[in-house]
Amino acid sequence: MSESDRQRIERVPGSRRAKLTPAPGTTTEPSRADEEIPDASAEASGISSGPNDERLKRDVPPHY
Repeated sequence: MSESDRQRIERVPGSRRAKLTPAPGTTTEPSRADEEIPDASAEASGISSGPNDERLKRDVPPHY
């Protein structure tokens, strides 16, 4: 891998932080998978539920 193919660290004027240049072969545009919001429900993802799933969802720690 040559020096021109690697990310570089760039100084940000007026800041204590630095930033990396974009990695080779990447883009800043979001992909289709990044735009979708995953559904947290098990039914939507096709994952089967076990016998204790409903009880675990109902139970909360005492400090709630």
